[in-house]
Amino acid sequence: MKIATFNVNGINGRLAVLLRWLEEARPDVVCLQELKAPDARFPIRAIEQAGYGAIWHGQKSWNGVAILARGREPIETRRGLPGDPDDEQARYIEAAVEGLLIGCLYLPNGNPAPGAKFDAKRRWIARLAAHAAELLALDVPVILAGDYNVMPTELDVYKPERWVDDALFRPEVREAFHALIAQGWTDALRALHPGERVYTFWDYLHHAFARDAGLRLDHLLLSPTLAPRLTAAGVDRAVRGWEKASDHAPAWIELAPARLARRRKPAG
Repeated sequence: MKIATFNVNGINGRLAVLLRWLEEARPDVVCLQELKAPDARFPIRAIEQAGYGAIWHGQKSWNGVAILARGREPIETRRGLPGDPDDEQARYIEAAVEGLLIGCLYLPNGNPAPGAKFDAKRRWIARLAAHAAELLALDVPVILAGDYNVMPTELDVYKPERWVDDALFRPEVREAFHALIAQGWTDALRALHPGERVYTFWDYLHHAFARDAGLRLDHLLLSPTLAPRLTAAGVDRAVRGWEKASDHAPAWIELAPARLARRRKPAG
């Protein structure tokens, strides 16, 4: 089973890129971020013609998240991150798909830092951590996938010294991410590529993609019951080079069937 996360940076403006990637990569489940479209403008007809069911939580001009499932309909379990009844930003949606519980998230950027936006980002991460702990308590296979707007380590940014004061890399944010992981989550890409520079984002400015001046912002976190099924993880880097591409590339994982994971466990 192949599961991906992709910040599309405007689903209608980059629909051709998304559809081409869906046809070529054929992921089973996709978490999308930055739809930048209200619910009524989500291109559900084109998505369905590509063979995917979908749920989405849109917002005009900003934010927006969606979960696609190939050949099936995701069963929505939550819309919006709990913990703040006044939060109207479309940054979290959750669904059950083929025995998995999948949370799709778009964490706030937080710049400029320090400041009100950075404080809001830290509160959002705290709410995410609280909800993540509740999901772990369910003892079911869970994936939290999306654009976290966090580079967890120096290995995840091309020039760490240039980012020390940025909201994506400040110590408070990285510490919060590591505290989330410490609940028992597995950072899938880093688990299988522990010493590699793996990026998921390249700015449009200064020829960043050509220079491979990237950042790893997009993460797939696996619950303890799901981590043993992880067999592969990567980034479809070439997508970033397509015409009218997003500044993010899709990150993905592959999972073995649950029965195979159970068979392999004693050997480990």
